[in-house]
Amino acid sequence: MTEHTGGRTEVIVIGGGYAGVLAANRLTRRDDVAVTLVNPRPAFVERVRLHQLVAGSDDAVVDYEDVLSERVKLVVDTATAIDREARTVSLAGGGTVGYDHLIYAVGSRSGVPEVPGADRFAYQIATLEEAERLRQAVAAAPATAALTVVGGGATGIEIAAELAEAGRTVSLVCGGQLGLYLHPNGRRFVAKRLAALGVTVLEGPGTKAASVTAGAVRLADGREVRGHLTIWAAGFGVPDLAARSGLSTDETGRLLTDETLTSIDDDRIVAAGDAASPSGLAYRMGCQSAVQLGPHAADAVLRRIEGGAPEAISVAFAGLCVSLGRGAGIFQFARKDDTAIRFYVGGGPGARLKEFVVAHTVKQLADEARKPGARVLKAKDNARQQRVQAAPAYVS
Repeated sequence: MTEHTGGRTEVIVIGGGYAGVLAANRLTRRDDVAVTLVNPRPAFVERVRLHQLVAGSDDAVVDYEDVLSERVKLVVDTATAIDREARTVSLAGGGTVGYDHLIYAVGSRSGVPEVPGADRFAYQIATLEEAERLRQAVAAAPATAALTVVGGGATGIEIAAELAEAGRTVSLVCGGQLGLYLHPNGRRFVAKRLAALGVTVLEGPGTKAASVTAGAVRLADGREVRGHLTIWAAGFGVPDLAARSGLSTDETGRLLTDETLTSIDDDRIVAAGDAASPSGLAYRMGCQSAVQLGPHAADAVLRRIEGGAPEAISVAFAGLCVSLGRGAGIFQFARKDDTAIRFYVGGGPGARLKEFVVAHTVKQLADEARKPGARVLKAKDNARQQRVQAAPAYVS
């Protein structure tokens, strides 16, 4: 049974990204729920614009006043531990906050590079602070200096294209195939656009980074890519808050949950976003899954407050948006199970579609703040149940 403080149910949301903000806003549907959002920054970060921040075309932040309900209490601090017995969250700034229910939406961060020298000589780009440091480094580099981007996924493609369009000399080290998610049709379009921008693309089995030094990236096949600075865009990791708090996680560190997003250890803890691993089958990291998982997490908590049982998640994908500089982009269409198909929208229309999606995502946050429950969940991936049944038995 839910315990109340002052006649209200206390819910803490850890993490103020796409999933966390949507969850916090949606929780305000009930007047007897007090919502606290714990986030280390005082502003919302549009992570999908961080490559623009580096190139100087956007600051990638939005005031929380514009996207967060006035009924949500914002605590600007970092959660350092979750005490399940006491139902409290310890903060880096000192003290604790108590909860009746908790939504774990800590998001993702740069992965820990296992390549020798990468942690010392390469710049990462997964967080606002990393992007700001990279922007300063790029600005300080001579205009003719060569830049090396490691990582052939969406993040690597976007930062490489953005910098090349700004007149920089860029090499993109894919570590395998360029745009692995993309359908071959979309991949050919992206390769053609990068070539037009002057990006040197190195792809294939021998292009995995083997080591990084102050002025070069050595590849697995022995080649050396010289550059004034190296940008590391090869994968994401998650904060280790769940593991440090004694909660069960998958091999990446995401919080293990059942199909309702409820922790397998504690039914008062629900996960959402990049740090959630339902049935050990985590969704692709990104705002597309976050804007669906956030409302699901809030609904799971609200159902428990009402004495009911949460419903299973229902998430489906439409595709992948990738900007290719300010003048072009691609929207790669996909099946609901996140498998790319042959159709895409590219060029100028692709850029406009990408910008619409990015702007509309922020609008969804604001809509949910003004009218909690505005986000209607209709998506469904009918093939997921088969994958869950075939997965390892993480959840009893």
